[in-house]
Amino acid sequence: MAASPAASRRQSTTSSRRSGELPGGGGARSQRPSYGRQFSSYSARSSQVSRSGSFTAAAQRVAGAFTSCFVPRVKVKTEEEEEVKSRGTECHVSIDSVGSGQEGRALTIADLSKATSNFSEKNIVKQGGSSTMYRGKLKDGSLIAVKCVRKLNGQYITAELWRELETLQNMEHQNLARLLGFFERTNDSLIVLEYVSNGSLREHLDESCGNGLELAQRLNIAIDVAHAITYLHEFKENPIIHGGIRSSVVLLTHTLAAKVTGFGLLGTAASASGSGTGSGSDATPAKGAAGYVDPEYLTTYQLTDKSDVYSFGVLLAELVTGRPPVERSRGGEARLTTKWALQKCRGGEAVVAMDPRMRRSPASVAAVERMLALAAQCVAAARKDRPTMRRCAEVLWAIRRDYHRREEPRCAAMPEERTDEWVLR
Repeated sequence: MAASPAASRRQSTTSSRRSGELPGGGGARSQRPSYGRQFSSYSARSSQVSRSGSFTAAAQRVAGAFTSCFVPRVKVKTEEEEEVKSRGTECHVSIDSVGSGQEGRALTIADLSKATSNFSEKNIVKQGGSSTMYRGKLKDGSLIAVKCVRKLNGQYITAELWRELETLQNMEHQNLARLLGFFERTNDSLIVLEYVSNGSLREHLDESCGNGLELAQRLNIAIDVAHAITYLHEFKENPIIHGGIRSSVVLLTHTLAAKVTGFGLLGTAASASGSGTGSGSDATPAKGAAGYVDPEYLTTYQLTDKSDVYSFGVLLAELVTGRPPVERSRGGEARLTTKWALQKCRGGEAVVAMDPRMRRSPASVAAVERMLALAAQCVAAARKDRPTMRRCAEVLWAIRRDYHRREEPRCAAMPEERTDEWVLR
């Protein structure tokens, strides 16, 4: 028997209400959360059997409502995350700082790709466990270094770290390798640095690069490094702890001037990807820093400016001896270079600790003794007993001055000593 038109309209209206569909989108139900839209897809099926008025149809509608609650929601990115991700696509760095003279020109990822021949293997300078360093050449002929740091779990750095990167980018010192830019990509971060082409201090001490270093050159390098670290520690906006001072991050120019790299940003980028150093007090020492790490870090798990001073003391012993901090091929006390060199110095045998490739003279031995005495202060067990980096630089300036005065008759044919004033630039 056919149903009356009025009954059909009542059934249709009842079915629509049960299925959660309101004509014209009106009523309180239109304000349901976003996952409520999933609810209609389940109840639409149940509406086909709602005409029977059976208990089964009602149960299906209830089950549909509960099931829709477990549909995964799409994660909504915070404004901060969106800001950081969008800023990573481009880094406004004036190429004028690289040497082109084109003020206001911004580097892009496309520029880096072209400069490195699409990150070709032939342009790899150094390769590590989680990063690769490339050499690049811009259109104007300027050389840059691009460090590609792989990420873990696709993590993006925070807005706070972005602000720190901007601070680092504004730093300018003749003994710091200039940070030129930073780019964020899905799987890696790109760090653009000033390219220093004459190798690292460690390579020169090993003589795998250059023709060896005399004491005067080593004193110059020590002073350059002290200047750079003092600048970081006393930076007016936000003092920075290097956290990874070692001979491999001290790069040398063709005139053997030192430029320190690996500060702040290199740690920050590595921290963002889950490994490496940072520039805050809760940072971790750099990988490959065996022998340079402040012993107090092992108990406090915090790095301070005096942690950098400790590492600098180890570097001084390395400059004097030519040996790396730890030599596993040597037995006994000689295995730990700093401890061995300081013992020789205390026993009046500083000349034994000197790199055999350096010339011996009363002036050079006296200078080495004073360098090792300063190193002993830097590696004091208690942080409060260590000097500041500024004090280290002042002492080294006095050592170099006295050394040249005593060596003057023999150094007539040597390059003239640098006469610039001791000013932190």
